[in-house]
This record gives sequence, structure tokens and C-alpha cells, in this order.
Amino acid sequence: MRTTSAIAELDLYVWEGKADIVDRVARCMASFDVEVIRADNAEISPERAALRPSLAIISVTMIETGAAFLRDWQANIGMPVVWVGAARDHDASQYPPDYSHILPLDFTCAELRGMIGKLVTQLRAHAAETLQPSELVAHSESMQALLHEVDTFADCDTNVLLHGETGVGKERIAQLLHQKHSRYRNGEFVPVNCGAIPDGLFESLFFGHAKGSFTGAVVAHKGYFEQAAGGTLFLDEVGDLPLYQQVKLLRVLEDGAVLRVGATSPIKVDFRLVAASNKKLPQLVKDGLFRADLYYRLAVIELSIPSLEERGAVDKIALFKSFVAEVVGDERLAQLSDLPYWLADAVADSYFPGNVRELRNLAERVGVTVRQTGGWDAARLQRLVAHARNSAQPVPVESAAEVFVDRSKWDMNERSRVIAALDANGWRRQDTALQLGISRKVLWEKMRKYQIFDEEPETRESE
Repeated sequence: MRTTSAIAELDLYVWEGKADIVDRVARCMASFDVEVIRADNAEISPERAALRPSLAIISVTMIETGAAFLRDWQANIGMPVVWVGAARDHDASQYPPDYSHILPLDFTCAELRGMIGKLVTQLRAHAAETLQPSELVAHSESMQALLHEVDTFADCDTNVLLHGETGVGKERIAQLLHQKHSRYRNGEFVPVNCGAIPDGLFESLFFGHAKGSFTGAVVAHKGYFEQAAGGTLFLDEVGDLPLYQQVKLLRVLEDGAVLRVGATSPIKVDFRLVAASNKKLPQLVKDGLFRADLYYRLAVIELSIPSLEERGAVDKIALFKSFVAEVVGDERLAQLSDLPYWLADAVADSYFPGNVRELRNLAERVGVTVRQTGGWDAARLQRLVAHARNSAQPVPVESAAEVFVDRSKWDMNERSRVIAALDANGWRRQDTALQLGISRKVLWEKMRKYQIFDEEPETRESE
């Protein structure tokens, strides 16, 4: 059946109870890369279940003896359950409504494989949906241009090379390329950090190994190339691969086949390759540290990911606020006022050598502080930001609004219109933005530009 093509690298946990089904299941699945586990008395680890697609096959004789245990187990592990009924003419109404996948006791191998193939296909589709990254913050022109390039080249099969500093989000862009590809999006997205491959394990990790190929190889293992078949292989920091490993990678790209360690027959693989590096590969080629032929293979399409500084203040602040919301919670954050102007300005004016990764770290620290204190504790947060900026003294909250402000460039008529609209709408920013015919983000930018706060500076000065 066509659905059986989806059955690969699968764990089948079988509770047979009073029915003799473990051996039958093992015989039916013998020609597939499936491990059949007798689970009646086994402890199933969620960590193991997370490594590969997993299904449970359970005799209906377990309904009476272990229904509570099975419900807890299914809820914690999250595997689909196939119930094996007592007879082919079973009454489906006798089973719990959640257990809709039922096979007769005298199931055939074709019926079992068809059922498993259908469920594995559903599992992989669900995994692909959950893998899809959340919407990227991309207000800046540089990020908008990058996402346009992603849309342009996502649905082609050619290799892509991503350039960017450490922490700019190269894996997020690789995921977008994977998700937008019509042919490979339903396959696996396999990320590999080339700078963290242990010495001596390159062949086993990338090419896999045959059963019995070395001491401890009790089962056959698929390497990264095979795991990514039908999907995308993402090689991060590809510039860190030593020359002898680069040769082997090049051979796979040229031949489209891999040979497992200890095996004699090559296996065809079809995947989309996305590579990334924070190093300048052309310079490594000149220095003799990276093969020119491999570079040309990888760099069919080259995309450059802008640094956080290149993206500018708008993206910095939007990213910072989204990261704080992840920690505090959207509902709790909505109860607080918007990001204080002095905190937004401090983030906008700060330099983050670690890019988005470093900004996220600061946002998480701020978010934890806000969550625990219940508000924007200015003194605490100023210390956090000052430490992040390697500054000896934080900028006082009272004077933060006056730093680097050139009021001679203000359009005072526009500033007055914004203030009047805010007053008319009780300083509710969404309503004010609607009245002015602009977005909330544009309103926020105007308020920041003209130093307009919920409590006007002129009012404070007069007091």
C-alpha cells in the first residue's frame, strides 16, 4: 500500500495482555525499520518516545485490567493507540470513544501495515506543523528584503548557503525555507551543528551504520543524510568541518547516495540542503581551509541575514517586547502599561554583539523581574540594562527622555495633533491609532520620536 512508504524509524510498543500478538506484529513489520517492543511490563520513557515516531498496539483485554494506567500513559507520552479487538465482528460501541483505531484479533499484515502507515503519516504531518516557526519580527527593510528572498527561492530544490553573525537566527530562516517548500516540507527538518561533531563519529552520525558493524551496534542506525531524506538537512557552522569531512560531504552531494558504516550497498537519498556559516567561506577557500568545489556546491543560492544592528531600533524593540511577553505571558503583560519609554530607548541604543540571542537573554531577565515584582520596577530594570550594556551607571529614569533629543527637528503641529488625539481617546493607543488612520506601531514611533508619554514631560516639569 502507498501509506507504508511513510513507515520508517518507528517504535511499536505492544501490550498483548491475554492475546498473542507481539510475535505476529514483529513478523508483519520485519521488512521495515521498525522496533517492536514488548511493553506489558516495560517502563516507557517520554525522552525515548520523543526521539522517533511511536505507536502503541494494545489488546482490548487490557481495557478492564489497565484502563486507568493506559489513559495516563497515553496522555503523558502522546502516542496514538491501535486497539486489537476480540473478534472481526466487534461492537465498536464497547470501546472508549477516544480509541478509534481498532483492528480485529485476526488482523492481516496488510491491515496492520495500512493502519500504521496512516497513523505515521498523521504523526509526521503534525510534527511538521509544530515545527513551523512563529512569525518573524521583520519591520526593518533589511529583514523584509530577506523574507522576500526566502519566498522567492524557498520552493526550488537547489542548495542554499546562509551567511550571518552568531545569534542572528540562521536556523529560523532555514526552517522557513523548509516549511515553504512544497516537495520537502512534509519531510523531516534535521538540524546539525557541524562544530559539535565528536572526533571519530562523523561517519556514524552522518552516514549511519549497519547492524553488527562494530561493538555495540546492536541495531542498524540511520545517519543524518537518511534522516533528512524527503526533507531538509540544515548544516549549521559548515565552515567548521575539517577538510577530510568536507570531501565526504561533497561525495554525497554529487552521488545522491550514502553508504552506512559496515554496509555494502549504497542507499539513495533525496533531500534539500541548507548550510550556514558565520565565517566568510570565500576567505577560508583562499586560506586552504575550505574546499572550493564544496563551496560552489553549497552556494548555489546565497542569503545574507542582517545583524541586529542592521535591522535597527524598531526590530530591536519589537523583538525585545515579544521575548518579554513569552516570559511574563501575554495576558499578564496586557494588564501592564506598554514598555516604558526609558526601557525601550535603552534597548534601542544598546549594542548586542550576540545579536538576537543576546537580546533574548536580556529580555528573559527583564521578563522574570517583571513577573516576580508585578510591574516595571525602574531601579531593578535599569541595573539589569546597565549591566548588559557594560555601563558603570544606569541612565536615571528622570533624565532618560532627555538623552539625544533634538527638538529643533520636531514637527510641532504633528506632535500637537497626536497629543490631542490621545487626549480625546483617553490615551488608549489602539483607539488613537484608528482615529489618526495609522497603525499602533506607527503611533508608538511618533510618540517615541516626539517624546510623548502617558504623563507629559511639560506637565511633570510644571509640577
